[in-house]
Amino acid sequence: MTAKNLLHVFRRDSREKVIVLENTMYSISEISMAREISAAVVNVSGRQRMLSQRTAFFCLRLVCSQNSAEREKLRSELLDAISLMEKSHKGLIEGDPSLKLPGKPSKAVKAMYFEPPLNLDRQLREYIREVRALAAATDAELTKDNPHLSYILNAASTELLAAMDAVVSQYQKDSEAQQQALDRNQVELLEHSCAATAAARSRALELQQALRDLQETQSLLIQSEKMSSLGMLLAGVAHEINNPVTFIYGNLSHAINYVSDLIELLQLYQQRYPEPGSEIEELIDSLEIDFVIEDLPKVMSSMKMGAERIRQIVLSLRNFSRTNDVEISPLNVHEGIENTLLILHNRLKPQPGRPGIQVVKEFGDLPLVECCAGEVNQVFMNILANAIDALEEGMAVPAPGCPTPTIRIRTEVLRPDFVTVRIADNGPGIEPEVLRRLFDPFFTTKPAGKGTGLGLSISFQIVVAKHGGTLQCLSEPGQGTEFWIELPVRHSPSPVPATESQSNQLSLRR
Repeated sequence: MTAKNLLHVFRRDSREKVIVLENTMYSISEISMAREISAAVVNVSGRQRMLSQRTAFFCLRLVCSQNSAEREKLRSELLDAISLMEKSHKGLIEGDPSLKLPGKPSKAVKAMYFEPPLNLDRQLREYIREVRALAAATDAELTKDNPHLSYILNAASTELLAAMDAVVSQYQKDSEAQQQALDRNQVELLEHSCAATAAARSRALELQQALRDLQETQSLLIQSEKMSSLGMLLAGVAHEINNPVTFIYGNLSHAINYVSDLIELLQLYQQRYPEPGSEIEELIDSLEIDFVIEDLPKVMSSMKMGAERIRQIVLSLRNFSRTNDVEISPLNVHEGIENTLLILHNRLKPQPGRPGIQVVKEFGDLPLVECCAGEVNQVFMNILANAIDALEEGMAVPAPGCPTPTIRIRTEVLRPDFVTVRIADNGPGIEPEVLRRLFDPFFTTKPAGKGTGLGLSISFQIVVAKHGGTLQCLSEPGQGTEFWIELPVRHSPSPVPATESQSNQLSLRR
């Protein structure tokens, strides 16, 4: 192939940018639209699952309500929800431009809809018929023994729910496969783009004495450079970021509306029934319902702002910068810990059968740490989640002299150019034979289905191998557990091999 044949033509018309490569046309808007369609299919399939739970909830409320006006309103809301569910179901199978649904499910998805053992299409149609039948029932027929209600609640919590979970998972797999194909095309486009840029430069040098050819080559080179940068950006923004963020952001607006509706309903119940009974009063006090009503909209708003910020960052990367495999940035360790505790807040609160877990923070004056912030935050998440698990397991027999389950987090600078984070719990502690294998991949003491045995192993690799720090664990049976995380303030350009054995990692003393 000659240098001239390697050159790409990058032209702009009045509507969109188009890349032509060896007589094959690539539309940037088509690539973007393909991603949007994949996200829409995953989003709508997830919405179907959510609608099944919502309609079941409305049905239960309808039967339990004793107010005729409220029942009419619930009938209307129930019919709206089931209509949306029916429209989404039809759109997933036959297509719906308004929902960006192509209506071309894969063979695997078609089998799940129309063949045993799932027969999801039949299950959904039966579910929709039963919901409509319940909505049309007279007030006298709206009892807890109503067969339509029994069918709806059973389906929404067992067979239909499992089938919809399976289909959502399959849609996600199909979407990932499509995005991988797009990514491969983009990588090929990038490779050709780089070759075209080099060829254009060579051609420019050869033709620099000819003014007419020089002007043509210069123009072509400028356009090739733009295409090269664009290709690198698209290859760098992986679908692992785009798809989850789009899915989360698309559902947040619905979640915010649902939260608002539930809070409005709760407040209406409080107004209509100011004396709900001692059992409900005790539950309201234990849940701190006034704080939840005040704080939950703020939390949802913060989540939406965060998702929007991520979408803006991804958009900015596409337009203006290049991504790297590993991004090193300054991390405020305290902010990382606080953000992790916010995510785990629900597990720290009092639960039925156990008190809340107290978190004691003893933060020192730390410098910013150059690191992969997301990976270091993952380490905090793994270790704090393990501490909560240990406290829950030992809750029946608290540590002597310390009945309140407690996690203590201390940060300090113990030696120059390193920061130390100590995370300790007053749980049951760890047996010596378990402690020796604590950082081994796939080793876990948790029951099947609850733990993979990878959390601490991955944390060890992140801290030791990738950042040149140390991760150590101190524990004795009945004396609680303490993890020491030590990170260098300045990131080393060369990773440190994690060659130390787990036994050497236990050399630190309290």
